Amino acid sequence: MSEEKTTPIAELGEFGLIQHLTKNTEIKNASTILGIGDDAAVLDNLGKQTVVSTDMLIEGVHFDLMYMPLKHLGYKAVVVNLSDIYAMNAMPTHITVSMALSSRFTVEAMEEIYEGIHLACDRYGVDLIGGDTTSSLKGLALSLTAIGEVNDSGFVPRSGAKDNDLICVSGELGGAYMGLLLMEREKKVFLANPEIQPEMTGKEYILQRILKPEAREDIIKWLKEYEIVPTSMIDVSDGLSSELHHICKQSQTGCKIFEEKLPVNEATKSMAMEFSMASSTAVLNGGEDYELLFTVKQEDYEKIMMTEQISIIGHMTEASAGLTFVSNSNQEFPIEAQGWNPIKK
Repeated sequence: MSEEKTTPIAELGEFGLIQHLTKNTEIKNASTILGIGDDAAVLDNLGKQTVVSTDMLIEGVHFDLMYMPLKHLGYKAVVVNLSDIYAMNAMPTHITVSMALSSRFTVEAMEEIYEGIHLACDRYGVDLIGGDTTSSLKGLALSLTAIGEVNDSGFVPRSGAKDNDLICVSGELGGAYMGLLLMEREKKVFLANPEIQPEMTGKEYILQRILKPEAREDIIKWLKEYEIVPTSMIDVSDGLSSELHHICKQSQTGCKIFEEKLPVNEATKSMAMEFSMASSTAVLNGGEDYELLFTVKQEDYEKIMMTEQISIIGHMTEASAGLTFVSNSNQEFPIEAQGWNPIKK
């Protein structure tokens, strides 16, 4: 069988590559006046507040192409940025994509990444309106900026939590970290002996959590439907412990959470046992779940209990009480911010 023909990036050049990758881009929002193709995009905010967030994904730091398919990488790059917009109680409308790539990448490789990008844009109804492409001496780097909008000063910062507010989290936690540990283990096995095939049977849930996460647009819509305005909010990208520290620091509060209340999927628990690890460790320190962590007033308790997609895991306290984790054996431990830190030595 002959090898499939690939196209060197240099054959198209920077602007030819941009035109090639974005030729099928469709506009979905009325606020997009001018998209890709000029010096800058033009947006009409229609009297709404604009929310902007930027994230970078660096090969070797945030992803490993030995087990991250390029299409999944493109999809995930969009999702992680949109998650930041939802964490402000806003709805995303636009993204820009900038990319630095080495000479080992072909046009076809870039097409795979952009296929994932376009799938995510279609899934969440956002417009791709620009970006930049340049060369890299080594590897691949993606930088995306997400833009969103919110009505009537309705954005939710990290700084609004009060003593006795309920601490809520969407979905389930810890699965992405266990998926990462699984892929790293199988990578080591493969490098030691390429004849051994990776063992992934029954691990679909945790693999999807790390390779193809979803942003919680549904939670923002649900909160709006039931007229619940969180007092603070953040997305769980770096681990629950780190995100709790962010909220408590900016709100000048403490908190108390309970191990028995943490939402953990059975597949996550099973994988944690396989690694001789407590599933709460994956929840507190893992990250990349992209669930929403938020606080609400006590009066919203009955509404929150109406959905299985949100768990109440504790409550806020006075700052002097610190951040406390209550184990299943009723022992109390201080919560250390041991989540993902990409620039920590």
